[in-house]
Amino acid sequence: MSLQTNTLHRLLAGSLLLASSIALANSQAPVPVAKELQQAKTYTVSSAPIEPLQIPAPTLPDLTGYTAEAVQKKIQRAHKGKVSVRRMLQETALKEFIGGDNKMAEWVARQHGIPQAIFIDDGHVNFTELSKRVPKQYLSETSPGVYLARLPIVVGEKGVLEIDGKVKELRLSQEGGSFIVNDGKLFVTDTQVTGWREKDNGPATFRSPKEFRPFLLSWGGTETYIVNTKMASFGYAKSKSYGVSISQYTPNMAKQMNRPEPTGWIIGSEFSDMWYGFYCYETSDFVVKDSIYRDNIVYGIDPHDRSHRLIIAGNTVHGTKKKHGIIVSREVNDSWIINNKSYDNKLSGVVIDRNSVNNLIAYNEIYRNHTDGITLYESGDNLIWGNKLISNRRHGIRVRNSVNIRLYENVAMANGLVGVYGHIKDLSDTDRDIALDPFDTKVSLIVVGGELAANGSGPLSIDSPLSVELYRVSMLAPSKASGISFSGVLGERQDEILDLMVRQQKAVLIDPVERQTEMAE
Repeated sequence: MSLQTNTLHRLLAGSLLLASSIALANSQAPVPVAKELQQAKTYTVSSAPIEPLQIPAPTLPDLTGYTAEAVQKKIQRAHKGKVSVRRMLQETALKEFIGGDNKMAEWVARQHGIPQAIFIDDGHVNFTELSKRVPKQYLSETSPGVYLARLPIVVGEKGVLEIDGKVKELRLSQEGGSFIVNDGKLFVTDTQVTGWREKDNGPATFRSPKEFRPFLLSWGGTETYIVNTKMASFGYAKSKSYGVSISQYTPNMAKQMNRPEPTGWIIGSEFSDMWYGFYCYETSDFVVKDSIYRDNIVYGIDPHDRSHRLIIAGNTVHGTKKKHGIIVSREVNDSWIINNKSYDNKLSGVVIDRNSVNNLIAYNEIYRNHTDGITLYESGDNLIWGNKLISNRRHGIRVRNSVNIRLYENVAMANGLVGVYGHIKDLSDTDRDIALDPFDTKVSLIVVGGELAANGSGPLSIDSPLSVELYRVSMLAPSKASGISFSGVLGERQDEILDLMVRQQKAVLIDPVERQTEMAE
């Protein structure tokens, strides 16, 4: 090794060993520890074998088949469907909205009588054709290619509704209580669908969580395809009425209906001013690709309960006003969140939550979010690969109560607090339903490659870990003149860790002498 290289290594190690005042303060502050779990008092720092850490870059799903042309081939137009206007009562697809708890009153008030809806059954109907078969007081063409619907539109179990480029804009009347429920197949391509406030002759822009706004919902057994379309001003804070929702029937209904999980694709579309931009529940194999979610209220993209094999790829999500850009929550497993941009959201850019496992979060650009870049809550066994987490106000990556989190080749730079922050937290005194969302107060991380640079409170902080492995992690460009330091457990053994990782170029294993499982007894 040359003198110059030796000197460089010494300088690098020296700069890394300098402690920033903030990081030191953080490391010395008492850390609240979860109930029934003592904090490990003694950790060993040792070199770890490198070979198990050298895994290949993840294989990404083939997205070439998800195209507008492929959607067109799915539309079965041969069999002409039936159109009718009939009462909403006794319709399975509408029980969620007019069932008990006086739910029907919303539509009685809006329609000034027994609620009715437009139904498409037993085959294919194009929207322009639909408009000719429904009385004008319910569905009218207000200017060339612009349509106003004053009733709900329901696609029956064997129905196929196609809204295409012949429709410049479909306006769903807020005053009339209009919405779209798909119980069959729905194709929306090359158009615009807007929640419409007739009083203002403009979009039904968000004013209150409880104020009805039009929405789109697809039930169990359905297929939904939205391509090259703009949707705006949908949804409010009522179950299944969030904006664009794909949902299996509610548990009691699902047993009765016995229909498979819904699916579909959203491609090249734009969603704005939605309560939730996208929501799904017990949905499988849904694809959200190359779309824009901007200025939505609560979430941009929100896959939920027991959805799996989802692909969320190439989307841009920004300006979410209340919470996160992208969140998957409650057993959303075996999915891909790849090549998205998520920025300027009120809380985190991407969240993996409530026992969502075996997901790949890769090659995303996540920046300027008002809390973390990526947040993992109670969700183990996830791979976080090649993401750029830049200038988020809190942590680049935050991991809570989650084990076997593999962080590979990520860049966390210029975030307000820590580049990578791992911690445990007791949630038993919160409003969390522990039976529904169980958790363990354990955290373990593998951090390989990538760069942790210029983060306000240091590169790494991990409290009471089950284990930590570090290898090839670059930590340059301290944000403070006083240099870089670790905090938490890492701070206590910083010199040993840096000696192994920086000077000797080895993998580091940080392991508690007291096994966490034993400590919990």
